[in-house]
Amino acid sequence: MIGTATLTQFNIHQQRKFSATRGELTLLLDDVARACKSISHAVNQGALSGTLGASESSNVQGEVQKQLDLICDELFTDALIWTGHLAAMASEEVDDIIAIPQQYPKGKYLICFDPLDGSSNIDVNLSVGTIFSILRCPDGVETPTAVDFMQPGTRQVCAGFCIYGPATILVLTSGAGVNGFTLDHDVGEFILTHPQIKIPEDTAEFAINVSNQRYWEQPVQRYVDECMQGVQGVREKNFNMRWIASMVAEVYRILTRGGIFMYPVDNKEPLMPGRLRLMYEANPMSFIIEQAGGMASTGRQRIMEILPDDIHQRIPVMMGSKHEVERIVSYHTK
Repeated sequence: MIGTATLTQFNIHQQRKFSATRGELTLLLDDVARACKSISHAVNQGALSGTLGASESSNVQGEVQKQLDLICDELFTDALIWTGHLAAMASEEVDDIIAIPQQYPKGKYLICFDPLDGSSNIDVNLSVGTIFSILRCPDGVETPTAVDFMQPGTRQVCAGFCIYGPATILVLTSGAGVNGFTLDHDVGEFILTHPQIKIPEDTAEFAINVSNQRYWEQPVQRYVDECMQGVQGVREKNFNMRWIASMVAEVYRILTRGGIFMYPVDNKEPLMPGRLRLMYEANPMSFIIEQAGGMASTGRQRIMEILPDDIHQRIPVMMGSKHEVERIVSYHTK
């Protein structure tokens, strides 16, 4: 199937393994793929579209939104809101959940999405992406509220991200491994190119924003110090450090060659319990990382076991190659 199966063909083949399924998830993923194609085109236009730079608005977290943040949010919403596969939506860029208008049919799924992760990189032409998480709407709920989205990551039906780099690649998991699909612009289809992705358990590469080092907790200080000591230190090997400031780019690198990505809690802003959003970023990426054989933790708890208390909740994140995440978790528990 490699290099020949389209995303739709692959999903239908997977769907046939479960006689009770009726294909709604396959259709929903087709909708998501169509949205990602539209966003890929908008991102690739760059300065030609006149949409680079900041907008005049901020999101619920108080962050100034890029013009493309708003455009991509609209593209993703418009592609899915009318299809009849969703009961409601939640976007990182919107304060409250997005209801399905009365004139459209409703489905049995909920979706959380970050339409343009890493948008601070847009103006300097670095990789950005879209992240999404699909949940089942609770039985008997016809008009979902934010409370119905408060499900732990273990309840995810599917998760994925699309990275807009030199190639546009869609990475998906439905709980049976992780597969990657590259967009063939000539035919307009995502083609299976990276089947059953596995993360190496060991690595010599870490990603963290070292400019915040003075604010980190002691376990993170210890871990990074040991990596920086190289062959002369207790780890007895040299590490490379990476930092792109785009979670999709960091996670994709880990999926392809291993590594660990860390955005720990710090005391730079003591009232903020982490920087990344649980439902739009941490949960879907944790599902993908774990399905590829890696591990994802806050340092003290498995991310996917956290019960959300707000749709915009933030947490610390440490994910990637299993043995490295286990090591930094052990530093926290000690």
